[in-house]
Amino acid sequence: MNKPTATPRRARRLVALVAGLAAASVVLSGCLYAVIPEAGPTSTASAAPDTEGVTTELLPYYGQTLSWESCGGSGFDCTTVRAPLDWSDPSKGDIDLSVIRHRAESGTAIGSLLTNPGGPGASGVALVRDSLSFAVGDQLASDFDVIGFDPRGVGESTAVTCLDPAGMDAYLFDIPSAPRGSDAWTAELQAASATFADACEANSNGILPYITTDAAARDMDLLRGVLGDKTLNYLGYSYGTFLGATYAKLFPEKVGRLVLDGAIDPAISGLDVGITQGVGFESALRAYMADCIAGSDCPFRGTVDDGMADLGTLLASVDRTPLPASDGRELGSSSLLTAIIAALYSQDSWPYLSQALSGALQGDPEVAFQLADFYYGRSNGSYDDNSTEAFSAYNCMDYPDDATQEQKDAADARLAAEAPTIAPYWQGGDACAVWPYPPTGVREPIAAEGAAPIVVVGTTNDPATPYEWSVSLADQLSSGVLVTRVGEGHTGFNKGNACVDDAVIAYLTAGTVPDDGLRCE
Repeated sequence: MNKPTATPRRARRLVALVAGLAAASVVLSGCLYAVIPEAGPTSTASAAPDTEGVTTELLPYYGQTLSWESCGGSGFDCTTVRAPLDWSDPSKGDIDLSVIRHRAESGTAIGSLLTNPGGPGASGVALVRDSLSFAVGDQLASDFDVIGFDPRGVGESTAVTCLDPAGMDAYLFDIPSAPRGSDAWTAELQAASATFADACEANSNGILPYITTDAAARDMDLLRGVLGDKTLNYLGYSYGTFLGATYAKLFPEKVGRLVLDGAIDPAISGLDVGITQGVGFESALRAYMADCIAGSDCPFRGTVDDGMADLGTLLASVDRTPLPASDGRELGSSSLLTAIIAALYSQDSWPYLSQALSGALQGDPEVAFQLADFYYGRSNGSYDDNSTEAFSAYNCMDYPDDATQEQKDAADARLAAEAPTIAPYWQGGDACAVWPYPPTGVREPIAAEGAAPIVVVGTTNDPATPYEWSVSLADQLSSGVLVTRVGEGHTGFNKGNACVDDAVIAYLTAGTVPDDGLRCE
């Protein structure tokens, strides 16, 4: 029997984890926020579409005229774009892409700026609608028509659908009855993965084989065309960097100003992605531990190594004896690790991690479950989006499963050596091993010969998309330019570093290319 594998973790820009937790739970904060009233209903047509060079069979898509309806508050409007299900055979039918626009606050837009928060599976519509300033910052919101979109399979677009909330809870939170690492434990995990994969196939109306990054990048060129832009301006975070790099590979002549922040290396395997992320999260966890011990209200004492050892003991304890929560779930090691990972995406979330770990040490799993629920988009016993389903759908089609047993053993050895706290709990069930369709993606370097300069931003201790991936992508791209943010957390732009922010804004607004290798302390 194959043992569980280290599948990639989500590579997304978690939208304001602190704010999200505060809104979700009065345990952490009693603050509420006011919803901006919607403007009166309006409808306007889009600019003339750009159909230059479009083939006859694709002209009905690129030539469609969009009708925009006011949505989401002042300055926002929404539309739906029709795209072919199968770009290689448009006769197979259509899908819908949900799009939101925030018009340039200056009144005179440079053009459209598409953005993607990552995942795969995170909603670009929700990012722009709910967190515009967080998504792009005030200057870019002033200068561009900011475009958020849900990629195929995601959110309000034609979506992957799998299990109901109770089924998702069982899939994500149930704890196998057999001892961790045993053949019976593996069999329980794979049975749960098969139930999930079968449900995705049964409930997704035949779209699963077409949920690929290649197809999503072609959708993005369609969006460029129907918006009337000759070239694509784009700000992509996390997995959104792979989407952007794939776009540049397919349409180098259409690249305008692209910024890829928190890069994924398109040349490495899914096995390497999972293991490197594990090492990255261990590094971020050690940084958290150092900060925690140096401050007050830390549940750990002594050196960083002492704290990591105590955390390892806590993980082992809840693995043996899970902690019951008020809603009937039990916090085992896998859910506790998910909570830890959720908080490590942003240094601003470290105080909540201390609360979660302090609670778990005292037998209270509630804050840890709040963090895990935020990671999965779960609230009040339901799920706010389909990000978990779409995450699996994309990864299972994008990543070939071609690792040898020797490579898997070497990866496990590396993880054990470089991430000893996380390693015992990093492996899990693998839906891709039982996915109903074989992967069609390839893992290879992307050069995008002929593309305009592409700025790649990397953060030195980014746990979800380790810095080495940004270095690699910038090297691969024939026109790649690397900007380094020295610091903690996931992604680098709009995180309080003026050096990074100024470089990105100057490039996107004025075309001023940063010095390659710019290092922002």
